[in-house]
Amino acid sequence: MNKFELISVVANKLGVNKKVAAEYLNAYLDTIAETLAAGDKVQLVGFGNFDVRERAEREGRNPQKPEETIKIPATKVPVFKAGRILKDAVK
Repeated sequence: MNKFELISVVANKLGVNKKVAAEYLNAYLDTIAETLAAGDKVQLVGFGNFDVRERAEREGRNPQKPEETIKIPATKVPVFKAGRILKDAVK
């Protein structure tokens, strides 16, 4: 399912038009992104947790020259851990 299809499903479930559903979904996603960018965690009980983790600097291989090693800088990455309700729904 892509974003457009998700908007259609949400619009049908809420009984609103697709424009309103798109605004709701975009506001939801923007809020999660802003919260993570601020260094906070988003917890949706039962569904899952969004968090930011630090990835340490490490050495890697240059894909164009496999014999050459390169330093990959440290970075922050978003992560999602599914909650019990979501895990049970997927089983």
